Amino acid sequence: MPELSHRRRMLVLAICCMSLLIVSLDVTILNVALPAMQTDLHASTSGLQWTIDAYTLVLASLLMLAGSTADRIGRKRVFIVGLVVFSLGSLLCSLAPDLDALIWFRMIQAVGGSMLNPVAMSIITNTFTEPRERARAIGVWGAVVGISMAAGPLIGGLLVDSVGWRSIFWINLPVGVAALLLTLKFIPESRAPKARRADPVGQLLVIALFGSLTYAIIEAPDSGFTAILPFAALALVALVGLVWYEPRRDEPLIDLRFFRSAPFSGATVIAISAFSALGGFLFLSTLYLQNVVGLDALHAGLWMLPMAVPTFLCAPISGRLVGSRGPRIPLLIAGSAMTVSALLFAGFEAETSNVSRFIGYLLFGIGFGFVNAPITNTAVSGMPRAQAGVAAAVASTSRQLGQTLGVAVVGAVLASGVGSSSYKDTFVSAARPGWWILVACGLAVLTLGALTSGAWARRTAERTAEKLSSVEVREAAGITA
Repeated sequence: MPELSHRRRMLVLAICCMSLLIVSLDVTILNVALPAMQTDLHASTSGLQWTIDAYTLVLASLLMLAGSTADRIGRKRVFIVGLVVFSLGSLLCSLAPDLDALIWFRMIQAVGGSMLNPVAMSIITNTFTEPRERARAIGVWGAVVGISMAAGPLIGGLLVDSVGWRSIFWINLPVGVAALLLTLKFIPESRAPKARRADPVGQLLVIALFGSLTYAIIEAPDSGFTAILPFAALALVALVGLVWYEPRRDEPLIDLRFFRSAPFSGATVIAISAFSALGGFLFLSTLYLQNVVGLDALHAGLWMLPMAVPTFLCAPISGRLVGSRGPRIPLLIAGSAMTVSALLFAGFEAETSNVSRFIGYLLFGIGFGFVNAPITNTAVSGMPRAQAGVAAAVASTSRQLGQTLGVAVVGAVLASGVGSSSYKDTFVSAARPGWWILVACGLAVLTLGALTSGAWARRTAERTAEKLSSVEVREAAGITA
């Protein structure tokens, strides 16, 4: 990629953030629309889980393939295809005649989405090559998530109440078209000097692992342990297959050697934990506010503002802290705030009081705002810059897998507790185990943030770089340090 002026780099960042905006908006808007979909499409709790997880599951399964493909055939080219497919999928979702069709169309959306965020991040990584400038750019990237969290529930609530839930997918169309036109004109083409070859066996194993695991978790409350046992076994076989097969390839889909670096491994697990907490938090909050409290979609969206605004404000602060002080402080803040937030709901039934609910939402927003920049910067910096697509895809896959598991696990716990009873009568007690799971996620962020950002962790990154015998990897490990 040619060296760009500061103004052009900012424009590239803005265009890439537009793709993140529509993907992130899609998640937050959809959560507000879940009760309306449930009524209109006669969906069960597991059906609602699938409208979210079908999307995030396909994303998680295809992100690494999209990243490596972009490195190989051109990042701009893949980014353009992603914008077209995502916009088409959004249009189809708005026309879905029933729940099954909506789930399939959500999967088409996800195919396009898999070509957006990791490819956009690799474009940013190759555009902002100076570490501090890149960390700040990633902070802006994280702030866009806050914008989507703030705007999504409000826009979604307004659209659901005034037009209907189908209209929530229309918002993606003008943004997608604008991003497409700007990409064609302003983003230069780039590709890796030596991109990895396709790994179809590894890709199939990833799909089998993520898909069977998610199915087993979501369907367990309705189908029972015996029915989901084959899918759990398939997930285990796929995991063992990945661990055995991938190290034997010269150019694997997932280079397991990178996980010898404590910062890289920590960033991956932290991403899964943080986004599991996000997925579960939004799922429980939306259903409670509308199905138990009885708020309409717009007022439920307004209740998300105490969480969304801090996310928006804290993300750029986190990016600057990562650039100047490293990832430790943002991760400790994130883990502490998310843990205390979930603890308020798990131990003190914060959802039943407006004041405690507000404080819980505020703390979660602060924590989530601080967690994004250190995850992305550490994961991307811990891999060769020439493989920026793969690096960004690993970070994005961790996020989507986390959100998939958060909705699946918390939704399964809720479905088991509610059973055939009324939401209003049993929701708080049925949701309590789910909130304790979110407490564990927050503690994982806090603990791993402390353990994987110190001197010992930096030494593992340096040793990993030496073993890989790559100049680019050594430079990346130095950035991580």
